[in-house]
Amino acid sequence: MCCTYNILHQRAVLAYNYSAMKLRSIESMPDVKGKNILIRVDHNVTFDPATGKLKDDRKLKLTLKTIEYLLDRGARLILMTHVGRPKGKVVEELRTRPIAEHLKTISDKISVVKTVGELFGDNVDKEVQSLKNGEILYLENVRFFSGEKENDDEFCKRLAKHGEFFVNEAFPSLHVYEEGSTCGTAKLLPAYAGFYLQEEIKHLGSAIDNPKKPLVLILSGAKMKTKITVIKRFLDLADHILLGGCIANTFIAARGFDVGGSRHEEGSIELARDLMLESELEGKATIQVPRDAIVATEAGEEAQKLNLPVEDISGDMKIFDIGKVTIERYKKEIESAKTIIWNGPLGMYEYNRFSHATKRIAESVCETSKKGAFTIIGGGDTLDFHSRYDYPLDSYGFVSAGGGAMLEFLSAEKPLPGLIPMMEEEAVAV
Repeated sequence: MCCTYNILHQRAVLAYNYSAMKLRSIESMPDVKGKNILIRVDHNVTFDPATGKLKDDRKLKLTLKTIEYLLDRGARLILMTHVGRPKGKVVEELRTRPIAEHLKTISDKISVVKTVGELFGDNVDKEVQSLKNGEILYLENVRFFSGEKENDDEFCKRLAKHGEFFVNEAFPSLHVYEEGSTCGTAKLLPAYAGFYLQEEIKHLGSAIDNPKKPLVLILSGAKMKTKITVIKRFLDLADHILLGGCIANTFIAARGFDVGGSRHEEGSIELARDLMLESELEGKATIQVPRDAIVATEAGEEAQKLNLPVEDISGDMKIFDIGKVTIERYKKEIESAKTIIWNGPLGMYEYNRFSHATKRIAESVCETSKKGAFTIIGGGDTLDFHSRYDYPLDSYGFVSAGGGAMLEFLSAEKPLPGLIPMMEEEAVAV
């Protein structure tokens, strides 16, 4: 057997039991009246270039319960978030001021939101000191500073000066690597978990620790790198893994078929073969790879598309969606599932012409959810699909705010670093 296959079998995954995790909840905080609370939120939103307004304020609304709870108790709140990827430099269109201004419009309990256009310094210190009970100061984009990515000690100390307590309400910003505003700063202050972050841990944790079976994982996207650890872990947890998108293209190529001009990862073909081999072992989840696909020479609403078996793809054909036969195969597994986890649209949904499979899968997952299955969806593109085509989110059991963080949480063998400062002492050992 090849070396990659041997590596996959070197040891079983010893995964952390998230159901047993005890996070310090903001409900366990001491009296916070008149106290400065430093809150890391995830208000990483996008703006409409034409109007300058937020395209979607769902992430802001997810943090309201925590913000309002602390305001009701007379706390003074200092909010911080990242926006986009400015790579340590100031980018005018990624400033937090428009977000702060919008925050005031979505809650009757928020009357004062000050902005200072900086993260720390004399001006920020003065604004923090002048805050009154029940007011909010919104700091500048943390990613304007290199110390955020580097988790620099001095950077974290300067942030921690702003608060007496730290609250994390930024699940989408939790990663397997440490950042200053989510990890380093939290270690310098008494740290607590916000309400929605607790919901994320509760639902995602229960889905991997004690899922109702059969469990179906629907996984799609552009990069194998971010999905491999999830596939590997769910080979032991799930009954079926249904693949779509560019990941599926790589697996189709790994089966020996020509994918034409389709986007795929040539360097990951051997790994895909090894995963499929492991999938054939007793007790492992079945990896379902598309048997047919929607192809065209170019993406676009006017594209001439064909539904072809994967063995007939060749030349300059490009795969933009899974085909009708595969949709029905996937629906069969979905409709018999008791737990469904879905991350990633199945095709190039941005074009209505290639959104058919994702629509049918969404409808199938929702219908199965109504019949009693526990369903979790997540990922920025998954949520964008629902917004773009007006598919409601309230039919699912839980909607994760995380994309990459959701995947990292699902695949992690130990608690993500950003969770550890909020864990009760007896639960820290892993």
